[in-house]
Amino acid sequence: MYEERPSRLAGAVLWTSTPTGGVPRPVLPDGCMDLLWNEGRLLVAGPDTRAYVPDGPATAWTGLRLYPGTAPALLGVPAHELRDRRVELTDLWPAAEVRRLRDGIEAATHPATALEELALQRAAPPAPDLRRLVDALARGRPIAETAAELGLGARQLHRRSLHAFGYGPKTLARILRLQRALALARQGVPYADTAARAGYADQAHLSRDVRALGGTTLTRLLRDDP
Repeated sequence: MYEERPSRLAGAVLWTSTPTGGVPRPVLPDGCMDLLWNEGRLLVAGPDTRAYVPDGPATAWTGLRLYPGTAPALLGVPAHELRDRRVELTDLWPAAEVRRLRDGIEAATHPATALEELALQRAAPPAPDLRRLVDALARGRPIAETAAELGLGARQLHRRSLHAFGYGPKTLARILRLQRALALARQGVPYADTAARAGYADQAHLSRDVRALGGTTLTRLLRDDP
């Protein structure tokens, strides 16, 4: 079973996932990075460019999904170094420090709250220009137009995007468009209308992007929703 709630950390979401049997659900690209707690381990989920399907036996997970572009300041590493990866936090921070944090979470009554506290002590708020970029692309604004409004050239925007999000603005826009389409489809909007409203050329274009980024069909994704 999957549950989530807004975090006290700006733009972040706390979530928990407990096994219920059946095939593991794919984790879709969303422009975010996650701080994870799983059976005594602290991990980081880097920015995905394709669906991630957990392997091994199903176990309980707790996660803090960070607002796009904020994880590098918290973790001290550029997002592109973690693209499509799951890494132990000890790969990024001193082992003694991670051990102390891990012990604190294990002793906490609510691991999700302890994970949130960890991030609150270290995270910085989203940079205003990066937040404006995410908000604009999430609404379907053209990249060039958005970059001009932010006073950024194409190369500068690409460099900043790689550091903050793990990939360039075109990939970020594509991922946010997929998330926009999924939100519409979950509301019961017909697929053709979903494609048009989300910014796809047509329904076939939507289907291709869902397959490329999600690894399956839109109907299957909706059916597997928690």
